[in-house]
Amino acid sequence: MKTKTHLGILLTTCITVAGCSNSNEAVKASTDAADVTTLRFSHFMTANDNINTEALEPWAKKIEADSNGRIKVEIYPSATLSKPGATYDATAKGIVDIGMQAQGYTAGRFPLTQIAELPGITNSAQQQSCILHKLYDEGVIADEYKDTHLLALIGTGQGALHTVDKPIRTPADMKGLRIRQPSAVASHIIEATGAAPVGMPASDTYTALQRGVIDGLSFTWQPIQAFRLDELIHTHTNIPFYNSTFVISMNKDKYDRLPEDLKKVIDDNSGAALAANVSKVFDVSNDKAMAAAKEKGDVMIDIPDPLNDPNWKGPLMEGSQKYLDEVNATGLDANAVYEKIKATSKTCAV
Repeated sequence: MKTKTHLGILLTTCITVAGCSNSNEAVKASTDAADVTTLRFSHFMTANDNINTEALEPWAKKIEADSNGRIKVEIYPSATLSKPGATYDATAKGIVDIGMQAQGYTAGRFPLTQIAELPGITNSAQQQSCILHKLYDEGVIADEYKDTHLLALIGTGQGALHTVDKPIRTPADMKGLRIRQPSAVASHIIEATGAAPVGMPASDTYTALQRGVIDGLSFTWQPIQAFRLDELIHTHTNIPFYNSTFVISMNKDKYDRLPEDLKKVIDDNSGAALAANVSKVFDVSNDKAMAAAKEKGDVMIDIPDPLNDPNWKGPLMEGSQKYLDEVNATGLDANAVYEKIKATSKTCAV
């Protein structure tokens, strides 16, 4: 009986110790989980889009690695957390922690930044990213992003015109066409050619083309494959008549609440370097998408220098001036910023 009592005490002690051990592990696991900051990153591109897989996902993994797992970035593609044109404001309000959107999706919200979208400014996405970050660092456009913690300003490459089967060689060929436009800048230029600009997010363009809501679209080349538009469009006019831009930003309060060492992780992986990395993916993807269209046998029309083309110069300058006049009318000095951007373009040439 005595032996059984000692055995019972021993077993009770072992169970108690094991229980304490498990409890300690649970407390540690709970503490570890509490130490992890999760950042929800919203954007409108699809999960399979190579900008997401080759630029944004590797960035998220590097943030996690550099923070030793203390920051986890969860990416929500396809506008599942915020609408394409409301992502920046959703970030500012804390609905999402990080967001990426095209500035052109919110008319009038980034008027000075969008001057960099005018024709004749850049030849590549990387050059445009360089221009935007120089302007930001010099305070020219910084106020437009003061309600968020800016992570990157990104050029996406030169826009082009893509139609189902209508060749566009001169502005006269655009008269009466319904062309999807990504921004006010592109809209004014499209309108100056006699076409009707139609605003919609990139994610809606496939269905709009399929149903005949639009006849064509203005796009850089990368989204042509990313949104499977190459299945529907077969005629392309390579004319650099606008340059779209993106912004990646973070909620200010979320950033400010981070400890200093984690702020440094974010800062070390942001800015001009992040912009250059993403825009490089755009440049490579633009070239690949164009090559694929040529290989497919699509009609390709090249107008490399439209500002010196007698047919195209007029509409492009008319549309550009209309945009500058609109910005000037708000009390901003659009003309001075335009001259600054043109000068910066030369220092950022690649």
